[in-house]
Amino acid sequence: MTIEVGAKLEGKVTGITHFGAFVDLSGGVTGLVHISEIADTYVKDVNDHLKIGDVVTVKVIHVDKDGKIGLSIRRAVEKPASERPPGRRDDRGFRPRSAGSGKSASASFEEKMMRFLKDSEERMSSLRKHTESKRGGRGGRRG
Repeated sequence: MTIEVGAKLEGKVTGITHFGAFVDLSGGVTGLVHISEIADTYVKDVNDHLKIGDVVTVKVIHVDKDGKIGLSIRRAVEKPASERPPGRRDDRGFRPRSAGSGKSASASFEEKMMRFLKDSEERMSSLRKHTESKRGGRGGRRG
């Protein structure tokens, strides 16, 4: 059986660790559901959501060259866009764009960057002035 990215499969939880759960898909093929892919809410302990032997529906999110399979339980459940938590990534791993993004967003980024550089240069200048006077280096006052 070939495992393809995007496929939804049923599997049985065979192991639980602090970073996720191992799911047996079929024919001895095992994948990992990372703790961040178990639920849409914060998961502190995997054991609060899954138990060994649970049958779960998972979505294949990646297959590495070395055979490791990444799975997701939360992406296997289709939800309308209105129910998705803000800031979450879509199935391809991208954040949805807001309606106002574009040139105005890049202009505000440029403004923020220029403000940051100006503040940073002022702070560095002040820091240099104070440290040089304390060490008695170039331009420092000697008392």
